[in-house]
Amino acid sequence: MVEHHPRGVPYRGVYVYHVGPDDAVAEANQVVLFNAMESYRVSHPVEGGDACLSITVGPELLGELAPRHQLREGDPPAFRRLHLRIDPRAQVLVALLRHGLTRHAAEPLEAETLAFTLMRRALGARTSHVMRGSFGRQKLVDRTKLVLTSDVARRWTLAEIAAEVGVSPVYLTQVFAQVEAVPLYRYHLRLRLARALDLLGQYDNLTALSIDLGFSSHSHFTSAFRQAYGRTPAEFQQSAHLR
Repeated sequence: MVEHHPRGVPYRGVYVYHVGPDDAVAEANQVVLFNAMESYRVSHPVEGGDACLSITVGPELLGELAPRHQLREGDPPAFRRLHLRIDPRAQVLVALLRHGLTRHAAEPLEAETLAFTLMRRALGARTSHVMRGSFGRQKLVDRTKLVLTSDVARRWTLAEIAAEVGVSPVYLTQVFAQVEAVPLYRYHLRLRLARALDLLGQYDNLTALSIDLGFSSHSHFTSAFRQAYGRTPAEFQQSAHLR
């Protein structure tokens, strides 16, 4: 049921998922929803490719895991939307599941339980978020996400981002908060922290990791990580058996 796959729940990089006339920017703050037998294509407007975790769920389990309002009527059931924004707890589940599979440390029962928990969390009404706003505003937000993911570790200024997408800083902050229901700076912070979840297995020196991700200090990184995920980076390394 759980597999590594170039598409699914992104944890590194970014891609754009196209289904007919609709598309969605897929990055580490999102879960991307694919329907069986539905044609799609993928593009990479930002260099670097992507890496994702794929969870395949059969129709019977999907009916139990997904709230009814997330599914189209029919047989088999299908998702109504292309993607949803997920919360930090779901990001932790993605990281725990991926690291466990990569290191062959997760037993099948543990991996399936984590996958079900992740699905419930990602699709839950209280923990997922559907973008809201006009077509033009959603496209502005999508362009902004591509700018942020082009260099996640960069310490962007609002003026720099606004210049890249061609609007004023004031308008950008207003539209982004309206569409995503989270401030732009916090969205960028979550992208950086999600990258930390991905990289923690490769670093012994957490100060070096914090610098590589653009944080001003190790203490700043640790504080932001704990606030988002309820544990320090070192505690996550231990819980995921990375050290």
